[in-house]
Amino acid sequence: MKKSNFALRLQPSLMEEARRVAKSEGVAVNQLINVALAEKLSALRTAEYFAERAKRGDVARALRVLKKAGTGQAPLAGDERSPRPRRRRTRP
Repeated sequence: MKKSNFALRLQPSLMEEARRVAKSEGVAVNQLINVALAEKLSALRTAEYFAERAKRGDVARALRVLKKAGTGQAPLAGDERSPRPRRRRTRP
């Protein structure tokens, strides 16, 4: 694996917190920053992926498919809906 160096300037309070967390996790600060960055990039890519998929979605088609689901089949054991708990009405 090829590695690269990057001079990272952090606020002293952020660096101190990173040191504390790294110590409690039993890893080096460098490893903590690598993992944190990887997690952030993964979250951003996931959001982009779902945004792109949503653009291609066809709500009308999805609803037609869902309407057909289970048609002509008796419910199986475990398919029952649990009763909704009754909510108390609060008066304003």
